[in-house]
Amino acid sequence: MRRRWIGGAIAAVVIIVVGIAIYQRRSGGFEPEILPLPEGLPGYEAMKIPPDNPMTPEKVALGRQLFFDKRLSADESRSCYDCHLNEKGLSDGLPTAVGALGKRLPRNSPTLWNIGYHHEFYWDGRAPTLERQIFAAWTGGNMSANPEEIAAKLNRIEGYRRQFRKVFGTDATPDAIVKALAAYTRTIIGGKTAWDRWRAGDENAISEEAKRGWEVFQRIGCTNCHDGLLFTDLQYHNVGIGMDKPNPDLGRYNVTKQDKDRGAFKTPTLRDVARSGPYFHDGSVATLEEAVDIMLAGGKPNPWLDRANLKPAQITPEERRALLAFLRSLTEEGELKAPRLPQR
Repeated sequence: MRRRWIGGAIAAVVIIVVGIAIYQRRSGGFEPEILPLPEGLPGYEAMKIPPDNPMTPEKVALGRQLFFDKRLSADESRSCYDCHLNEKGLSDGLPTAVGALGKRLPRNSPTLWNIGYHHEFYWDGRAPTLERQIFAAWTGGNMSANPEEIAAKLNRIEGYRRQFRKVFGTDATPDAIVKALAAYTRTIIGGKTAWDRWRAGDENAISEEAKRGWEVFQRIGCTNCHDGLLFTDLQYHNVGIGMDKPNPDLGRYNVTKQDKDRGAFKTPTLRDVARSGPYFHDGSVATLEEAVDIMLAGGKPNPWLDRANLKPAQITPEERRALLAFLRSLTEEGELKAPRLPQR
């Protein structure tokens, strides 16, 4: 009886091992890391998720892989992450972005913190949805991809093909790729800064100087545009950057054709601002100190300067140092972590 039991157990183990080997051969031996969906920005309203692209942990896991995968670009030289680096505050540290095939783009790569809470995308707001923005960046200068060719490439990788079938019920398609990327991008949520800890009641989270800087920030009207927990009003303002060029970038005007929008660009978030330079839409300002001084001066004069929200502020050198200390307290402590990618 004992021999018969041992023999049956061995046979069962062999069947399991063979089954695992067959499964691994078919799937390329790849299992994605599936994480719980993150909570939203603490204290902020719920993120609006489009009904045709609901969030699931499996979809987010797939989008995370795609976000880090250079095979999505035309020459396999760049992934989405290459323009949104942890150490650069989810920007790229360049004045203006450089895409696949060495293409130089005209504007600075903005940070992605809390991008899922935005309702228009790009510096000029020309994309009405995150999905539209991702498709434009994927097929435009950022990655120069042919979406059908990339989808076909991913379908030749069993680890990806199996995931697309599980998440979308189909093989990889351009639409499914974009939706997975958008789902992951909506999980890039900030709110883990020293300032947030202080706001939650930890008096030791930031220095006394940074606390004074927060008071200065509010008193001189910075919150006119850098408002709320997002530290942006999601609106468009002309602060004068680049308007002295012979052919300036007119920003929002190119979308609306309204004179009031000439030279206006979306207010960038100040979260992770100490790491996300160079600054403004053209990356023309190298340091945070210089950017602060431009705003303290009320922007740069031009016929369309937003004088309603931008007014010169006279502050002392000590107040300026405090203001900078406050801005540095907005450095995000979270980071994007690269997943393992399917190879076959």
